[in-house]
Amino acid sequence: MADTAMSDAEVGPNAPGGDTPPDVTRLRGRGCWTEAALLLAPHAERSPAAATRRAALLIECCMFTLDGWAEAEDALRTAEALARTDDERGEAACERGNLAYLATLFGLRDRADEARAALMRSAALLAPGAAGRPLLDFRRGLVAENLGDDPAAARAAYRRAHAGAVAHEDVLLTSYTWRHLAGLAARDGDVAEARHGFTESLRIRVELGYAVGVAPALTALAGVTPDPEAGRLRAEAARLFRTLGGVPVWLAEELAGEPAADAG
Repeated sequence: MADTAMSDAEVGPNAPGGDTPPDVTRLRGRGCWTEAALLLAPHAERSPAAATRRAALLIECCMFTLDGWAEAEDALRTAEALARTDDERGEAACERGNLAYLATLFGLRDRADEARAALMRSAALLAPGAAGRPLLDFRRGLVAENLGDDPAAARAAYRRAHAGAVAHEDVLLTSYTWRHLAGLAARDGDVAEARHGFTESLRIRVELGYAVGVAPALTALAGVTPDPEAGRLRAEAARLFRTLGGVPVWLAEELAGEPAADAG
């Protein structure tokens, strides 16, 4: 896989809106997706929202570990079966699109057409002001950028997602939109704008305790930062990567050979 694809692998919050229990949020932030999904399992048997959140967690596990695809597929089928309203069907379709996108991005199987079709279905089902709409816009941007090689369409989608995330106070999604808008800025050679976006993304993740997303944010910022500060950022990313047991796995090659940061 190309380096740009690997840097874009960290691709989204994978969680529809709603009042996720705090224990689930904490476990997710530490990369304990299976444990978090277990907490939702009893509710996911009867609640469409809980079933979709559980599927989203397991899909995020696939994204960071490149494992657990069958479990995520099973959870998603359950969520799709339980969905009754248009918004519930739309959120499940958004997760379907994300799973197909990730399988394509990581070379598991080419499911690009399925990803696009599922996101189009989600767009038709979700009301314009629905809480899940910003996440849908973000994922449409990912498909445009990484499967369609259309940065202009991606930028427009990311901007819609960013505005929607701010309006709905979806702070983690805002971190992702900052990150990907910054990535496009870096692609265009606008280093100052890229550095600003990557810094904001990192700040939010640290404040939220979303530890599993901090190492990718550090390496992204390092890519637009001069040495010696860039070296310090990469070393800190390598330390956190090891602390979390080597996730996200696609970051390993980029961080290979980085010295451990000082314990203090």
